Amino acid sequence: MVFFRQRVRLIAGFIALAMLAGCMPPPKAAFISPQRLPSQAALVLNAVRFADLAGWRNGDPRKGLDAFRRSCGVIRQKPADAPLGGAGYAGNAGEWSAVCDQADAIRAYSPEVVRAFFASAFVPFRVSRGGEEGLFTGYYEPELRGSRTKHGAYQTPIYGVPPDLVNMDGEILRDTVMGQPFAERMLMSIMMMRFVPYPARAEIEREGIPGMPLFYTDDPIDAFFLQIQGSGRVVLDDGTLVRVAYAGQNGQPYTAIGAVLTERGELTSEELSLQSIRAWLVAHPEDAREVMDANASYVFFSEAPIGDPAVGAVGAEGVPLVPEASLAVDLAVHALGVPVWLEASAPDPEPTQPDRAFDHLLVMQDTGGAIRGAVRGDIYWGFGGEAESVAGRMKHPGRLTVLLPREIAARLTQHAEFAAPS
Repeated sequence: MVFFRQRVRLIAGFIALAMLAGCMPPPKAAFISPQRLPSQAALVLNAVRFADLAGWRNGDPRKGLDAFRRSCGVIRQKPADAPLGGAGYAGNAGEWSAVCDQADAIRAYSPEVVRAFFASAFVPFRVSRGGEEGLFTGYYEPELRGSRTKHGAYQTPIYGVPPDLVNMDGEILRDTVMGQPFAERMLMSIMMMRFVPYPARAEIEREGIPGMPLFYTDDPIDAFFLQIQGSGRVVLDDGTLVRVAYAGQNGQPYTAIGAVLTERGELTSEELSLQSIRAWLVAHPEDAREVMDANASYVFFSEAPIGDPAVGAVGAEGVPLVPEASLAVDLAVHALGVPVWLEASAPDPEPTQPDRAFDHLLVMQDTGGAIRGAVRGDIYWGFGGEAESVAGRMKHPGRLTVLLPREIAARLTQHAEFAAPS
């Protein structure tokens, strides 16, 4: 009974503060110095009211709260003065401690209570940079058929991280964006150790790499899309179900083969989707390998138990991804663990139906080779046919609003480096 009364006071406090927050004018705009970003355009953060967010009043942010709690587990493991990352607007781990404690204190909750918590503890800042247009795509967890041994139809390898893959600081050998590491292949000679770039997809597919594959699958196109998605599930020929998650990459540039097909005139931009690309590859087996090889990037995986089937593989932040609540972003700009409100639309699972509104609370928990830009994101849709249907056709404009703890918001808008542009 004591706990119940404490929880009631907590919920009442959230609602009261949320009402006040809805009445208060938003802080002034802030911008991030372009010197901190891989582009000359400044990242602008315009503070808005929660009432200004499309869909907020009637939205259900409970999945977003679940994802945020998972992120808090990672944030708490960091030193208090550790920056969250990105361009720096998200502050350090210690500044998230209070809101994480409040999030964990919520037990039995309704959408109204969760909205009240976020409205009381956070300030929304709409994100923009130069003339950059928002673009939001989707990804999902595919399911493949596989075998531990190479036999019959099981001929396409799914590799773990090879033993000769070494991560180096790219600035030592070539210019890279934001000093990101790139993969090198370690070769030994009699006189000295030297490093060369790791082979591109075409060479790996043709000649293989050191180390035994984790599995062999029966469909090279399925294997290719597993690499695009970054994680998936494998049904082995003995009936075992396992999960594979992103573990590394060959350091070669990512090329979207949809762009290759449109440049060749095989598909129009209006036709482009995961489904149309797959259909083209299946219909053109003599050309499919050449088109897939145009993407030099090659992904390596690690194996894990399936665990909770309701959530996805572990993302870049180190927590399982939550369907329709986890977002992959550009880590040169954004920080993992930050909640966001996305205003967009999304395909209906039934392709013959019109798009539907997708105004949702998400948490930045992952990244991807094709995710570049301040208003760019990839939504994790989950597992199964419906998730594949939506993710494969998701390519929609949208507006991104980051939610920052009030302590960070107050400092952000007052600090000289983040002063509003004149």
